[in-house]
Amino acid sequence: MKIIRKEGGLPPVCDMKRSEQKVENTWKMEDIYASMEAYNADVQKVQALLKEYEALQGTLGKDAEYLLRALMLDEQISMIYSELAVYANQRYHEDTGNAVYQKLTGEVQTLGVQMMQSISWFQPELLALPEARLAQYYAEEPKLEGYRRQIEEVTRMRDHILDTKTEELLARMSELADAPANIFSMFNNADIRFPDIEDANGEKHTLTIGSYISYMESRDRTLRENAFHALYSVYRQYRNTIAAMYYANAKQADVMAKEHHYDNAMQQALDASAIPVSVYENLIGTINRRLPAMYRYVELRKKLLGVETLHMYDNYVPMVDCPDQKYSFEEAKEIVLRGLAPLGADYQELLQKGFDGRWIDIYENEGKRTGAYSWGTYQSHPYVLLNYHGTLADVFTLAHEMGHSIHSWYSNHTQPYRYSGYRIFVAEVASTCNEALLIHDLLDRTEDETERRYLINYFLDQFKSTMFRQTMFAEFERDTHAAVQRGETLTSEALCSAYYELNRRYFGEAMEADRRYLHLRWQRIPHFYTPFYVYQYATGFAAAIAISSKILSGEPGIVENYKRFLSGGSSMDPIDLLKLCGVDMSSPEPVERALDVFEEYLEKLEKAGKF
Repeated sequence: MKIIRKEGGLPPVCDMKRSEQKVENTWKMEDIYASMEAYNADVQKVQALLKEYEALQGTLGKDAEYLLRALMLDEQISMIYSELAVYANQRYHEDTGNAVYQKLTGEVQTLGVQMMQSISWFQPELLALPEARLAQYYAEEPKLEGYRRQIEEVTRMRDHILDTKTEELLARMSELADAPANIFSMFNNADIRFPDIEDANGEKHTLTIGSYISYMESRDRTLRENAFHALYSVYRQYRNTIAAMYYANAKQADVMAKEHHYDNAMQQALDASAIPVSVYENLIGTINRRLPAMYRYVELRKKLLGVETLHMYDNYVPMVDCPDQKYSFEEAKEIVLRGLAPLGADYQELLQKGFDGRWIDIYENEGKRTGAYSWGTYQSHPYVLLNYHGTLADVFTLAHEMGHSIHSWYSNHTQPYRYSGYRIFVAEVASTCNEALLIHDLLDRTEDETERRYLINYFLDQFKSTMFRQTMFAEFERDTHAAVQRGETLTSEALCSAYYELNRRYFGEAMEADRRYLHLRWQRIPHFYTPFYVYQYATGFAAAIAISSKILSGEPGIVENYKRFLSGGSSMDPIDLLKLCGVDMSSPEPVERALDVFEEYLEKLEKAGKF
């Protein structure tokens, strides 16, 4: 394994093969399937169950027993398929260049399409049942009560579910609809390559998508500038190709929305979680009203970095000096356990269970999916993918992703499978609440003023990246998808122009508007291929700030209510789940309050004097 040491305390970059990873540093996938024989047996089982399910078509109107059988069978199929999909995709994410797992992932996607086709008759047939007939079924079969919310979720969508033939056709087309996202993933994770870059001393470094942010955090400005230019000079070569991917994805979202009688793709995406469009618009409107706070932040960044011109490659490096400190993974686990103590001993026990049980795939290797996420199955346990380099940001990423995992654990162990999966709208609350609790603990414990300023800087940067940047992404999505709805073609020029103007507005005059590369930054955002997802990072952050503040203030009953929220899955609408914690996201108030906190910390750093 070749190691390249980087200046400024940056983590090493390596060309480690997946086979060179130590077992104890990888996730325990055998907890899902101990062998490919077991995996293939479940593939065959799903295929057999789908035939059994198809045989029920046309029976829902007979009596309550047939409806119950269909619901129970659907649940069984979905549960097994989830095991297959998680296993195949996570194996693929270990090394996206591995042809065996590329094939496995493609096969499970095809099986998913088959499953969608086989079940496509159910919703139209259920909707054909009169309300009086459903009421009769509930009276005849008490077990249907456990499925009432699921049934009501379908009937709520009555105006948007099509006839059986059309739904089956759209199901068959779903693999094609997913193509832009799959192509981008393959391009961005497996195929794209970048040139080596040099630091201020002329030393060469390997540039990957996984290491890019680490370079952006370096105190070596030459290294930051070279990394920025090298990365986006490569993306610029593919600007038309990536624009075509984005446009195709936005177009299919628009077509699917209109086919299902929605005004637009945003409305369809939000309606899946019963989120009013006003929540999305309120977020953008509130953030835009408070952009002067962002301009203050950018001006402060320029001042503290001591640069005549602030460029976008200056946007991630800490504004204040801090001792060059790296954290081993063992240290990171200890810090997270300590910081989340306010959530109680049972929460800490679950964290330790995850640490000891190999829930986590820790280090980067060649071909490994970039970034971090939490995923898993109902019958095994959550899993976490990391690309750990030992930075403070990596420690917070561990707390963040374990927040997702423990959220899933509580939901999976409280709710039946059908209600265990929580909606995307609340998915970032638990993770971000963990980060807020952790930053408070670190600030409370430190006695070093330099470290304190650094932590405040980190907290401000989280606000900047989550509240402001993700809302900017959300506005970009809203505007570009609206253009598609109007019948416009999203060319590279149109997309780059839209992003450039948004970037200028969100960051203000103090940030240099670099016309060579600034407009290209939208090209590397994978979340854009799940339309209208990113806004939830901002709303989730706001909710998390509210909940963590309540926990830290010792509000009576808040920890218990928070765990009720974590245990809720999809048994309630997301807005109502958050109300368990006293947070109303249908109002702009949580976003406003979060921005108040941002300004409070900004003022602390502004008044701190010379650094």
